[in-house]
Amino acid sequence: MTSQRSTLAFGILLMLLGVFIFAVNDVLGKWLVATYTVGQVLLIRSIAALLALAPMIARAPEGSVLKPATPGRQFLRVVVSTLEVALFYAAVAFMPLADAMTYWLAAPIYVVVIAAVFLGEKVSALRWALVGAGFIGVVLALWPSAETLTLPALIAIAGSICFAIMTVMARTLRGTPDVTLVTWQTVGALIGGIALLPMGWVTPTPFDFALLSLLGVVALSAHMCITRAMKLAPASVLTPYTYTLIVWAVILGWLVFGDIPSWNVFAGAAIIVAAGLTLFIVETRASKPPDPVQDLV
Repeated sequence: MTSQRSTLAFGILLMLLGVFIFAVNDVLGKWLVATYTVGQVLLIRSIAALLALAPMIARAPEGSVLKPATPGRQFLRVVVSTLEVALFYAAVAFMPLADAMTYWLAAPIYVVVIAAVFLGEKVSALRWALVGAGFIGVVLALWPSAETLTLPALIAIAGSICFAIMTVMARTLRGTPDVTLVTWQTVGALIGGIALLPMGWVTPTPFDFALLSLLGVVALSAHMCITRAMKLAPASVLTPYTYTLIVWAVILGWLVFGDIPSWNVFAGAAIIVAAGLTLFIVETRASKPPDPVQDLV
C-alpha cells in the first residue's frame, strides 16, 4: 500500500511538472507562430527534439525503438499526436491563446469518458464532481469569446479531442518504453512539418531559430513527464491536475505579455486548485492501508 501511494504521488507530481512545461511551450509557441508557419515550427522543433533524444535512443535496448510492440496502436497514437500539435499551432495563430487554452482544457472531460468507456476505469461520483468543478473553473477563468463556431474554434475543439485520445492511449501502451513513445511521436511531428512546408517558409533570425529549437526541447520534456505520469496513475486521477495550466497561464501571461488577469481569472483559478487538491486528498486517503486500531473503535 505504501509503495502504491508513493507511485500515485510521483505520477501526480510528474503530471504537474509536465503541465507547467506545457504552459511554457504554449507561450513560446504562440509567440513564434505569429511569425513563422505551422510547418516550419513543427519541422525545426522536431529536429531539435530528435537531437536531444539521440543519447536516450542510443542507450535503449536494440530494436526497442525501431520495432515497437503493438505497431498498430503506436501508429494511431503518432497520427493523433501529430494532428494535435498541428491543430494547436493552427488555432493559436488565429485566435487568442486564452480562448484556445479553454478548448484544450476541456480535454480532461473527454479523457474521463474515454478512460471509463474503453479502458474500463472506475470513476467515482466524487471524481466526476471534481472534474466538473475544475472545468467550471476553467470556463470562469478564461471566459471564451462569444464567437464559438468560428473555424479556429472548431480547429481547437478537434485538437483538444486529439489530445484526449492521445492521453488515454498512453495508458494502453504503458508497457512501451517512454523513449520509444516520444521518439515516434516526434518523428510524426517531423513528417507533419515536412508535409505542411508548402504553406510557406520565413527564414528565421539566429535568435528565433534558437527559440524554435528550444521549443522542441521544451515540448519533449513535457511529453516525457506526462507519458511517465500516465503509466504511474489512472487517467481519471490525473485529469484534474491538468487544470493547473490556468495558474501558469496567469503567471506567464503577466510576465511575458503583460496581461493583467481579471477577477474571474482568479476566481476560476481558485476553483481549479481547490478541485485538484481535494482529489489529491481523496486519492491519498483511499490508498492508505486500514488502521486496525481504528477499525476496532
